[in-house]
Amino acid sequence: MELRIDGIEKAFDGEPVLRGVSLTVKSGEVLVLLGPSGCGKTTLLRIIAGLEKADNGRLSLNNTPLTDQPVHKRNFGFVFQDYALFPHKNVAQNVAFGLRMQKWEPQAIAVRVSEVLGIVGLDGFEERAVHELSGGEQQRVALARSLAPSPRLLLLDEPLGALDRALRERLMLELRAILKKVGKTMGITAVYVTHDQAEAFAIADQVVVMNNGRVEQHAAPDALYRQPRTPFVARFLGMENLLPATIVSTNPTVVQTAIGQFDIRDVGAVREPPLQPTLLIRPEAARLIDDGGIEGVLQAVSFRGRYQQAIIRFGDGVVLKFEFETAVSLPPIGNPVHLHLNPHAMQLMQT
Repeated sequence: MELRIDGIEKAFDGEPVLRGVSLTVKSGEVLVLLGPSGCGKTTLLRIIAGLEKADNGRLSLNNTPLTDQPVHKRNFGFVFQDYALFPHKNVAQNVAFGLRMQKWEPQAIAVRVSEVLGIVGLDGFEERAVHELSGGEQQRVALARSLAPSPRLLLLDEPLGALDRALRERLMLELRAILKKVGKTMGITAVYVTHDQAEAFAIADQVVVMNNGRVEQHAAPDALYRQPRTPFVARFLGMENLLPATIVSTNPTVVQTAIGQFDIRDVGAVREPPLQPTLLIRPEAARLIDDGGIEGVLQAVSFRGRYQQAIIRFGDGVVLKFEFETAVSLPPIGNPVHLHLNPHAMQLMQT
């Protein structure tokens, strides 16, 4: 089921929340809307669901208009952060709820409940009480309930948000596998909202980063990480080393920054150097050398498990963060360091 979103606009009390959002979600694809609180991602999901009405724009599913179609006729599945399970019903009764509302025959309901519980890895849980389940199991019951009526589209709003980090890490891969399975076997397309980049990268086929009601970048997870298109996307993904730059030459591209001049091998998502460039220096770009390169002063070191993060101040007050393997021996805090910066770990982007 291909979902098309064309020019969606929405304002609350005169304040724009969505500003001409246009997207296409391919059949069977998992699209993740990623962004900070207030960026418009949940409002867009609610408009797709029919829970909010857009001020302007169009929605269609397989070329059938949705814009004026009421919620109950859209046949979409919903999974929310709080699960919204019925505490007085067992697992099978929760999963069967939507099927009973559609007046399915009891035997068909039993078969379907067993089938979707198998899909989410809860075979044999039919008679379990909801309060006996872990948070992860409750989340999968909510997912099974949404899948039971064979929805045309599955909408998930922060479904792992109520779980602790360790459980979320485990369920990310499980949820990805489930969504891809139902996409392949049932043709279900999924739109998923989260503010967590790790969750987005683990689950998505395509990620849409939203900012202030607009689509900032739309790309596959690996492409998004390798080549963020704007400073906002880079910062949101945790890449903080962003410096104003001036183009010195264009063949090859050489830029001047407050910490030095660099030959840039990647001009980012544009074919030519931008008019107002910002230089992104990835945290893994730096290598310690004995002399030469660029010189700074080590301000702080933070152990991060797989790596150590070093905060380094340069002569004119610029402070950058770099990551080094834990085996690398850094000097004492306050000492000078000399760095070589890998030109392949730098990227030029439009400010």
